[in-house]
Amino acid sequence: QVQLAESGGGLVQAGDSLRLSCVASGRTFSSYPVGWFRQAPGKEREFVAAITWSGGNTEYTDSVKGRFTISRDNAKNTVYLQMNNLKPEDTAVYLCAAHSTFSAQFWLNFQSPYEYDYWGQGTQVTVSS
Repeated sequence: QVQLAESGGGLVQAGDSLRLSCVASGRTFSSYPVGWFRQAPGKEREFVAAITWSGGNTEYTDSVKGRFTISRDNAKNTVYLQMNNLKPEDTAVYLCAAHSTFSAQFWLNFQSPYEYDYWGQGTQVTVSS
C-alpha cells in the first residue's frame, strides 16, 4: 500500500513560481512511474507531467512545457513539480498519482488518470492576474 501527500501549493501572482512536493509512504514507491494531474472547478482531471521510476524520462502536457519541471528523489520517496512563470489558467488542485501495476501499456496511456492506482488528496494552486 502506498500513501501520497502533496504540499507546496498556495496563492501567487502571475509570473511567480511554486514547487510542489509529493511524499510517499511505502518502500516500493521508488519503482513506480508517477504523474501530476490538476483539476479546476467544473473541469475534468487533466494530465500535467509524468516521470519514470528512475527519473530518466519525463513527459509534459503542451501547455506547461518549458515552464514546469518534474523530478524525483527516490532516497526521499518524493516527486517534485517545479512550476515557473505561473499563469491564471494554471489555477487548480494539483494531485500526484503513482502507477503500481507495471503495465506494458502504461507509457502509451500515461496521460489517462485511469492508469494510476494511488492518489494523493491534492494541493490548491491559485494564480492571480
